[in-house]
Amino acid sequence: MINFVPIESYYPIYINICLFLVLFTILHTRVVPMESPKNLSFINISGLLLLAFLVLYIGLRPIHPIFGDTVNYVVTYSNYQIGLPIKNAEDYGWHVFMKALAPYMSIHAFFTIISFIYIFPLYKISTTYFKEYWYYAFLMFVVSFSFWTYSVNGIRNGAACSLFLWGLCYEKRKILMVMFFGFALLFHKTLFLPILAYLATYFYNNPKFYFKGWLMCIPLSLVLGGVWISLFSSLGFADDRLSGYLSSSSEEGTFSATGFRWDFLFHSAFAVFAGWYFVVKRGFSDALYNRLLNTYLICNGFWVLVIRANFSNRFAYLSWFMMAIVIIYPLLKKNFFKNQHALLGNIILAYFSFTYLMFYLYYS
Repeated sequence: MINFVPIESYYPIYINICLFLVLFTILHTRVVPMESPKNLSFINISGLLLLAFLVLYIGLRPIHPIFGDTVNYVVTYSNYQIGLPIKNAEDYGWHVFMKALAPYMSIHAFFTIISFIYIFPLYKISTTYFKEYWYYAFLMFVVSFSFWTYSVNGIRNGAACSLFLWGLCYEKRKILMVMFFGFALLFHKTLFLPILAYLATYFYNNPKFYFKGWLMCIPLSLVLGGVWISLFSSLGFADDRLSGYLSSSSEEGTFSATGFRWDFLFHSAFAVFAGWYFVVKRGFSDALYNRLLNTYLICNGFWVLVIRANFSNRFAYLSWFMMAIVIIYPLLKKNFFKNQHALLGNIILAYFSFTYLMFYLYYS
């Protein structure tokens, strides 16, 4: 366990290390060509060090209420360590996983395993899609607004979404893809939404259609927001937990404010605008990117419809975990601009700035 870092400094250390890496990366993008051996050496070493640091730093964190549901997972894991059975557990696969490890691992070893499951797929999908330039995508993932929250608080949801991303690495090996999608569902049934959205793109994969659908969700939510919440709550939408998230009382919600969240809609629009710009404005044509973009649009559109629900942050994450790759994918696949390497650094800075400013100006 890491007990030499003050609890109140744990997140600031992470976010300021990210700030240092982002600024140093910007410096490299301005003075070193992207394909330069010097740059490739820097991004590979930096990326691997960041991967190792995050797995250990998050996995070996102290047990403290500041990390949200961490303490609840400790209670459940401790019960399994003394031999108590699984009782009426949602996401039975997750609890089987916990109970299988409990006799052999300490709680900190368990959290380190979960940290690996959460972070390694971000590295895996980045290397699979972008080869030697994987660092830029990986950095975008780990400086995302929702990254830290789902590494220490909603860890089951975070791990499930990462398993979904791991499955996306096997586009040409469908059995492995289905296997990882299945693991994701066993960890958290809310993954039905991105999985069904991704499957829908095999039947229709035209981004222009999904852009229009996403835009329509905004006035529909403004005018009929309560109707959508009641509708999806009554339907259960895949399992009872989703219904519970929609109908929970306000004091249980984890967004710091309720109502129509224009600030988070603005945040969600980063990926929507990036997708529109590259696909519609610049004519970027890539079937795999269209699948990723359309999956994001479907999942985020669903969240927009229920944006007033107190646990709508859980639905937001079902699209936000893909935001980084939706934004950066075209820039690592095709040259659009004269000084694209420098622009790439600026985009990473702008994306990270939302995370940084939300912490220091909004939540502090």
